[in-house]
Amino acid sequence: MLIARNPMDGEILSETPSLNSEQMHERIGDAYRAFDTWQAMPISERAEILRAVGAALRADKPRLAELMAKEMGKPVKEGGPEVEKGAWCSEYYAEHAEAYLAREELPSDASLSYVCYQPLGTILGILPWNAPVWLAFRFLAPALMAGNTCVMKHDPHVQGTASAIAEAFQKAGAPDNIMVNLPLATPEVEQAICDPRISAVSFTGSDRAGAKVASMAGSVLKPVVMELGGSDPFIVLADADLDTAADVATLSRIINAGQSCIAAKRVIVEESVYDVFIEKVQSRLAKLKLGDPLKGDTDIGPIAREDLRTNLHRQVTETIEAGAQCLLGGELPDGPGYFYPVTLLTDVTEGMCAFREETFGPVMAVIRATDAEEALQLANETDYGLGAGVWTQNAELAEQLALRIESGQVAINGIVKTDPRLPSGGIKRSGYGRELGPHGIKEFVNAKQIWIK
Repeated sequence: MLIARNPMDGEILSETPSLNSEQMHERIGDAYRAFDTWQAMPISERAEILRAVGAALRADKPRLAELMAKEMGKPVKEGGPEVEKGAWCSEYYAEHAEAYLAREELPSDASLSYVCYQPLGTILGILPWNAPVWLAFRFLAPALMAGNTCVMKHDPHVQGTASAIAEAFQKAGAPDNIMVNLPLATPEVEQAICDPRISAVSFTGSDRAGAKVASMAGSVLKPVVMELGGSDPFIVLADADLDTAADVATLSRIINAGQSCIAAKRVIVEESVYDVFIEKVQSRLAKLKLGDPLKGDTDIGPIAREDLRTNLHRQVTETIEAGAQCLLGGELPDGPGYFYPVTLLTDVTEGMCAFREETFGPVMAVIRATDAEEALQLANETDYGLGAGVWTQNAELAEQLALRIESGQVAINGIVKTDPRLPSGGIKRSGYGRELGPHGIKEFVNAKQIWIK
């Protein structure tokens, strides 16, 4: 049974029966059988269907935002924009997939030689709870527009949202089973990966779970795209626009109650402006309202699960015990729900828990650097490599640092975000492969070489 609990009070919201082995393989077979017709459909017709799915999402935005608020605590003022972003992703690939997948002619000793991009078949997407609409469409839109069919195994705690996503395809008049929702308990995932009708796997989640999925897929020689955890550095140099940098650091750290892989988790500040910058972020963080995610004025909802909150508090406690200063928060609140206060930790150093581990919650760790070179060294002193931010008015230095940071993407004087137009992904323990942009749609295709004499 897949049980969803309301993080506001811990009460059970819903209980969804998990598919048994026979049912799971039958549903995978449904998507597999839908592939031939779907991949043969002109790409312009596939595009019309994806546009209709985007419209169906927008029409259902209030309900989807409410579902996310109840199932995983996302404030409704964030849930609505997430639905819009998912719809945009569908529309973007509907518009651009044909150009991204156009054949490429290459010179050779043939009369004509080229590469064409053909779908692989049925793709399994294993998705997390923290952005249940956006992360679903980040997987679905490019894979479907490439001509693949999709099997969506969503997190057990967001089964209402998963069902609503499946309903959007029905309301859009999409062909049956081009997207199959797979309510499945986590222990059964290995069977799904190993089903011979699954051609490839897309996984978003923790590095530990990702390692297991990669091992399973590798044992049956299936390609995988991995978007895993992050401990993103946010470098602030002395000449930065400190007010704007403080605004963005605050937003990046607390969006979705800090439960984002690409959030600014380690804020590394040049020594000469360290104290001033701390004052700025402290004043901003202190104004944020913790509360009911269904209320429009709530900035931060509860942590999604009790075990996640417990682990977050352990990380904060260990960091303080190691010598960090706690200027805000840091204590478990009384009362129901999985709330965690906005927490500001300063004087964090390399050996401390909040520096070494990914913190998934509204906890900002601020680190002192003597200069730009030490800031770069501290930024790279991590097992992760997902995103990074650099703040300075020296454009040449900013680009030099961005090129030397070990990560999949770097934002200079802006927020790290995912965007359908640009590739996103990580290195090191943050994963491999790319999603979105022209690179993402080519992850699940066969780049076939054709040689004609």
